[in-house]
Amino acid sequence: MGKILIAEDSDTELAFLNEILKETNHELTITRDGLEAEAAAKAGKFDLIILDVIMPGKNGFQVCRTLKKDPAFKDTPIILLTSKSENSDKFWGMKQGAEEYITKPYNPVDLLLAIRQHMGAN
Repeated sequence: MGKILIAEDSDTELAFLNEILKETNHELTITRDGLEAEAAAKAGKFDLIILDVIMPGKNGFQVCRTLKKDPAFKDTPIILLTSKSENSDKFWGMKQGAEEYITKPYNPVDLLLAIRQHMGAN
């Protein structure tokens, strides 16, 4: 079991993520905006971070870039989970340091596989 930080401002999307992830037995920490996500990441030790891109405070691109510039997060995988589906968005997200870029709507299996890939078989 690992610790996952989730930054998502949509109640509907959070309910969907909780439903997908409840069987994994990972410990989930939920934040509702980019500033809260960044503060939570720096205050705790997480095995994986899932960031929405479009959210209040700081967007997911900004949070990803800030965290990846910090040596403490160089080995923490970040998954951007977003409705921004243009190739330029994906390019920009990966350039910020994300390990994965998954667009909404998404297949839950794709998210679970990405989590498993970056966290091990836990």
